[in-house]
Amino acid sequence: MAATSIRLGLRENWVQFSLLVLVNAFVGGMVGLERSILPAIAQQEFGIAARTALLSFIVAFGITKAATNYLAGRLADRFGRKRILVLGWLVALPVPLLLMHGPTWDWIVAANVLLGVSQGLTWSVTVIMKIDLAGPKQRGLALGLNEFAGYVALAASALATATIAERFGLRPEPFYLGIAYAVLGLLLSVLAVRETRGHVALEASTSKRLEQTPSQAEVFRRTTFTDPNLSSATQAGLVNNLNDGMAWGLFPLWFAAQQMSLQQIGILAAMYPAIWGIVQLVTGAWSDRVGRKWLIASGMWVQAVGIAFVLVFNGMTHALIGTALLGVGTAMVYPTLLAAISDVTHPSWRASSVGVYRLWRDLGYAFGAILSGAIADALGLSAAIAAVAAVTFASGVVVAFRMRETLPARLQVTTR
Repeated sequence: MAATSIRLGLRENWVQFSLLVLVNAFVGGMVGLERSILPAIAQQEFGIAARTALLSFIVAFGITKAATNYLAGRLADRFGRKRILVLGWLVALPVPLLLMHGPTWDWIVAANVLLGVSQGLTWSVTVIMKIDLAGPKQRGLALGLNEFAGYVALAASALATATIAERFGLRPEPFYLGIAYAVLGLLLSVLAVRETRGHVALEASTSKRLEQTPSQAEVFRRTTFTDPNLSSATQAGLVNNLNDGMAWGLFPLWFAAQQMSLQQIGILAAMYPAIWGIVQLVTGAWSDRVGRKWLIASGMWVQAVGIAFVLVFNGMTHALIGTALLGVGTAMVYPTLLAAISDVTHPSWRASSVGVYRLWRDLGYAFGAILSGAIADALGLSAAIAAVAAVTFASGVVVAFRMRETLPARLQVTTR
């Protein structure tokens, strides 16, 4: 692509943007393979009863995805976005085969290590490429569309695997979908996706913010600790995925203890990411108009209420309400956090900062699995769910008191 033909904006890049939305749907579908049935496989096929051991697959997934997120931004800056996207799909190819035929639980954990690496590369790069294409004016909408595609596909995949498992058994039939996702995602990435580093160079050349690119160590410090906006967003992302890790591993067990069928559990497992994905179409664009801070803080509080609702009220109807609230709250924060990171960072080091944010965010899966599993083994499922609800509420308080508004348009209004 010639330099003169490169333009920023969703309308100007709608073909490539739409293609990346489709690719990210396949990325989300890969995670959805496990969402409703892997806890049942652990208990029924491998006889794993301890919650901490059962949730080891989420720990493996979370740690490897988090570490790969951190590397993905740096690798994408160095070698190009497209190459890293293709690499991520190559890593994904063995995952469904291991889930289908793994003879021991260690094989399932190994599949989740590969899945974490693949997700860290593919999802990170699709996020970065959409930020590249959209430019500064429509980041919230762009990221809302990205996360919509990923999480609606995740929900559909979770419901499909539960339905297939109910009819044909837990393995191998539900995981045939994963082969299709991986092959289609790889082919689209190789044959149709184009590199977007030229868009970064264009935005950097027209940016009014002139600053020296910080070192990787400095980017890590700013994003994790020292910058109040970046670090507030980072802790909220970590806690968001901490409660997601709990919901992924413990909600199916909580619902099963209420004598719900595998298909009902599949519906509930799909409800949360489906609401999450669909509502992001609104919240991402909404954050471009009303700002980031209070959407993030209130979203964390809505999540806490949803988790508490599942805990306090039993039955399918109440579980649907609670998981829907959790999905709405997550949709309020997920694209908004990434948009806030993009607001604060310069194009020259944005990908690296996004990588640090996603490192901590997805470590939340591991922290959530370890924390909730340990509490569940010691004090019971209800205590673990209550603890995660409390941590989620506290995270919103941190955002309310420490974070400042980051949306450039809102900042211009308040400084006039």
